[in-house]
Amino acid sequence: MSPRLRDDPGALGSLYLRQHLDNPVAWWAWGEDALAEARRLDRPVFLSVGYAACHWCHVMAHESFEDPEVARVLNERFVPIKVDREERPDVDALYMAAVQLSSGHGGWPMSVFTLPDGRPFLAGTYYPPRDRGGLVGFARLLAAVDHAWGEQRTLVEAQADELADAIEREVRLIDHLSPAVRPVDLAQVRRGLRDALVERADADGGFGPAPRFPRPSYLRALLEFDDDDARRALAGALEAMARRGLYDHLDGGFARYSVDALWHVPHFEKMLSDQALLARCYLEAARALGRSEWREVGLATLDFVERTLRTPDGYAAALDADAGGVEGGHVTWTPEEVREALAGEPPAVVEGALARWTITDAGDLEGRSVPRLADGEPFANPPDLGGAARRLAEARARRAQPARDDKVVLEWNAYLAQALLAAGTEPHRSRALGLLEGLWATHRAESRWWRTQHRRVAATAGDLAALCDAHLDAFVATGDDRWRDRARAIADALVERHWEGPRPSARAPDAGAGVATPDRETLGLVTRPKDVLDGATPSAHALATRALARLALVDADPDRLALAQRLVALAATLLEHPLAVPDLVEAAGFALQGVEVAVPGAEGPLARHLRSLVVPRTVVITGEGRSPLLVGRSAGRAYVCRAGVCTAPVDDPAALDAALAEALAWR
Repeated sequence: MSPRLRDDPGALGSLYLRQHLDNPVAWWAWGEDALAEARRLDRPVFLSVGYAACHWCHVMAHESFEDPEVARVLNERFVPIKVDREERPDVDALYMAAVQLSSGHGGWPMSVFTLPDGRPFLAGTYYPPRDRGGLVGFARLLAAVDHAWGEQRTLVEAQADELADAIEREVRLIDHLSPAVRPVDLAQVRRGLRDALVERADADGGFGPAPRFPRPSYLRALLEFDDDDARRALAGALEAMARRGLYDHLDGGFARYSVDALWHVPHFEKMLSDQALLARCYLEAARALGRSEWREVGLATLDFVERTLRTPDGYAAALDADAGGVEGGHVTWTPEEVREALAGEPPAVVEGALARWTITDAGDLEGRSVPRLADGEPFANPPDLGGAARRLAEARARRAQPARDDKVVLEWNAYLAQALLAAGTEPHRSRALGLLEGLWATHRAESRWWRTQHRRVAATAGDLAALCDAHLDAFVATGDDRWRDRARAIADALVERHWEGPRPSARAPDAGAGVATPDRETLGLVTRPKDVLDGATPSAHALATRALARLALVDADPDRLALAQRLVALAATLLEHPLAVPDLVEAAGFALQGVEVAVPGAEGPLARHLRSLVVPRTVVITGEGRSPLLVGRSAGRAYVCRAGVCTAPVDDPAALDAALAEALAWR
């Protein structure tokens, strides 16, 4: 169902949609009902896509969607549809392709005009209310589209036909690639990714021009290499992101991205996905390289999530960029505000606070400073400034606060469970297992999985693949077969509801066309997007490859491994451009060169040693469960296997390290 938003406000789980209930625009939710209304009235659709934490989405809403005259035109001449991109990533992907093809760039708010059947003919992002700075005004654009619809319908439909063909090639790119005809040289691919990252790395911890987005998958790729250049690129990025304005030094957590090349001035929204992926990256880097300060960053980020994003059903999706109508108004400071908040503290403490967090008269953003650590300052607050940090945080808490989007996105909560497990402590492990248990209750109903706890939108391929992978992490952490059994059930749902074409097997490995993002019962889309290029989060294609491959290794299941290997084969051409698919590069390692380490019996020194390592392309099976890799083997000894062949069992950490090194050197 897709009623008008104002007709069903109680059923809306999206804060972004609720934020538009009071607009004079009579918004519809996305779906067949809205498109049927457009067909009935013979009107074009105006599709507006955004998300609750998006600053410019709020700007366009205030400037245009709250304007009575703009609303009158939209209501009388169009069918206006509002979409939360976090709730409907499939719709977002489809129409973002139209925006990028039309304008050469993308972003939100997304503004798209479509035929009544959903095919777009004009696509852009933010439009000011009136012509400004070289941008056409939204009111004039509406008039032009309305005129073209009435007087030049043939041209409009021809444009839609042309754009639809281009979109089909864009969002189903993988269907137009040639599958691999020879084995993929993954060692060369990984080396190519490392070389490209090292070449792009600069002194400010970035891999490209501003705006700069964190890319945890780039950093995790560098972890596999221990040469000086790779380590320098890795450390440079981790240090810059954690020490500069991207990280919130008074409340915790990372902003979405930096608008400048120095990581000084962030775009202030905070997404759960970023917190989870970055926390995991810092924790793994700390474990691999023995950097305690990086572990502090990871744990502090998880603390922020627990303190700020926890809901009864899981963890909220995001905090807004704006507070009290001001972008970043809750984060930035002037020296006078710091002095006022620290009134009564010794002058040395006040000046120390200003110096530590680089609060200056000039500021970074319209005369205000985004706190960042001065050179030489430790990440943890020194004892003499701990009280100042608390008082500044308390003062900040009295300001207007950003809105929180409480929808619990399945995929992002799965990422968080993995980050909690990466922390390696019992409290964090308990939180992770409790979260996964809760998601099983809140996001699964009627024999289906749902993207959010509101159960209005079916789970995507990315949701199910990430959840499956998180359950495998829980199995690795506990040795409890319950998590392996649930991972298997989720993987079956992924294949059943998202795989296209015949399913490959060990006997027929070349079958099938991969996974589509939307559930097979999702209606109203002009095509089913296939998410294959990695971005701020891993693609559904990479997530599915990783989850299916790891489960196949845990279960010693050649038919399930064939599914993962088919996904690699379909995307083999893209592996020649590893910067575009870093998560797929990692996932392909499990599918083509995966290593199993089995340690039967109660947890002992070898199992604990394994858990202290960060080992690529490897699954760890411990305990007394039903995995075939445990059956008939001696308790307390480790078995390292690849491609069905195992080394002689080992019984001490040094021998295990040697066996792992040999297995991972496989070319």
